Amino acid sequence: MAEPPFLRNYEDWKHCITVLCGIPLTADYVERRIAALDDVGDHTTQRFIQAWGEEHLRRVRAWFRQAREELAARGEGVPE
Repeated sequence: MAEPPFLRNYEDWKHCITVLCGIPLTADYVERRIAALDDVGDHTTQRFIQAWGEEHLRRVRAWFRQAREELAARGEGVPE
């Protein structure tokens, strides 16, 4: 499977999520997506893998973790 041609890096992905899709990258959203993407039994993760492949899943997981780090650096992380 090829990666989506419009998602070459973190900035492309972030623009797609926040601008094109209009989804704010809140701490809660990011944590929920990380949990789902880490769960290979999750039906949305299975559909993601079928559509985009394992390699792209690894990239997206990394981008969500990068978003988590950005939020934490701004003091917007999920409280422990």
